[in-house]
Amino acid sequence: MIKAKHLYLKVVTACMFIGAMNSCADDDSFTSSSSNLLSFSADTVKLDTVFSNVPSAMRSLWVYNNSGDGLRCRSVRLERGAESGFRVNVDGTYLGEAQGYSTTDVEVRKQDSIRVFIELTSPSNFMDTPSLNEDQLVFTLESGVEQRVSLQAYSWDATLLRNVRIDRDSTLSTDGRPMVIYGGIRVDSAATLSIAAGTTLYFHHDAGINVYGRLRTLGTASNNVVLRGDRIDRMFDYLPYDFVPGQWQGIRFFNSSTENELKYTDIHSTYNGVVIDSTDVSSRKLTMGNVTIHNCQGYGLQASYAKMVIYNTQITNTLGDCMRVDGGDVEMNNCTLAQFYPFDSKRGVALRFSNKYPLLNLTVANTLVTGYADDQLMGERKDSTTKFNYNFSYSIIRTPRVTTADSVNFNKVIYEDVKDTLNSGDKHFVRIDNDSLRYDFRLDSVSLAIDKANALSACPKDRHGKMRDRLPDIGAYEYVKP
Repeated sequence: MIKAKHLYLKVVTACMFIGAMNSCADDDSFTSSSSNLLSFSADTVKLDTVFSNVPSAMRSLWVYNNSGDGLRCRSVRLERGAESGFRVNVDGTYLGEAQGYSTTDVEVRKQDSIRVFIELTSPSNFMDTPSLNEDQLVFTLESGVEQRVSLQAYSWDATLLRNVRIDRDSTLSTDGRPMVIYGGIRVDSAATLSIAAGTTLYFHHDAGINVYGRLRTLGTASNNVVLRGDRIDRMFDYLPYDFVPGQWQGIRFFNSSTENELKYTDIHSTYNGVVIDSTDVSSRKLTMGNVTIHNCQGYGLQASYAKMVIYNTQITNTLGDCMRVDGGDVEMNNCTLAQFYPFDSKRGVALRFSNKYPLLNLTVANTLVTGYADDQLMGERKDSTTKFNYNFSYSIIRTPRVTTADSVNFNKVIYEDVKDTLNSGDKHFVRIDNDSLRYDFRLDSVSLAIDKANALSACPKDRHGKMRDRLPDIGAYEYVKP
């Protein structure tokens, strides 16, 4: 990976050299007056927080000469050399070890500019918290004047794990240092992997969790388990990579896996969030409570003929369906399924279910199903001879009112009136901001979901562990007055 970064800088070098051959006229005069100075697009170049020994994204700096004469630099050097881990390209010259981390005779003609590119692979700082890594890019003019640009980034020592195989009962926990996973985690059929409360695992883009045995995430209301990508820097100034879908591969439960449990867990910015292969429905495949699955480039939850219990769970913003159930035995209570995926208009729906395999039971209670499109619920009977049993109760669903014989499967359901619903259903929630990609799926004060759940069947606590009142709300979150 570092070699690829070096190659990119060398390509930049070649391109900038070609551009320089066609630059300003050769008859420009140059001055060594100490009153003539360079100016910079920034006096400090701040890179994002990065994991130690992992290359950063590239940043750039413009160097301007706004004076009436050209300026020459005797040298441009990286003050700490190899010590800091910064890599710099100045107007086509890479400041590497072979060059002594410096270059000479850099010219900036009058009313012209040059560009500097900066990257970082920070060495270990031997601390459990992010540590400031600094260097100086020093421009020494012919006049002897030194001008400096500060280079700054925070680096964070991490435990790097590659191709982890769990072949016996094991527990993962992070005490201090973050844990970064390359290549993924495989849980063998005879093993149970437990992930302790408060643990955050950072997965590289090629990594996920493949479960042939058993997975337990043991989060609590105050200490969720967080499963996310390993990019802790930004794509753009306003956009952290953590807000971009497809950063890692998610969780897959293979057909040999049973009795899995996800509690108080945040799964986000994956390709597929959770994929469940078919199995014998005589045993429970997955219990999922107080979980968030958000911002997926594939499905949020895709299940094929499995027995599952899901409650107090948010599944939101996916390119595929937020939740897809192809047969099985599934119970859902107090969930929020909301489809506001901003990156592609061909996104799926909030909930799709079918009898591709026998749908022995799909029970959905006290659940909010909404999104952009006018119809966020798709029930697909693929075979008239295969079981297709489902029931919705005390739920809000963004779908046309069911008036056919199937209406018996909908009890005490509120159908969102598309004409009366502002902004495609997003008025239910505290924040749907597609410009900054910030979302908060707690209930807003105007939501029809408030006080509409069934007090007898609603979960006693909500997604965050807050007690529901005597008139509980539909969805994963109980409304809290500001």
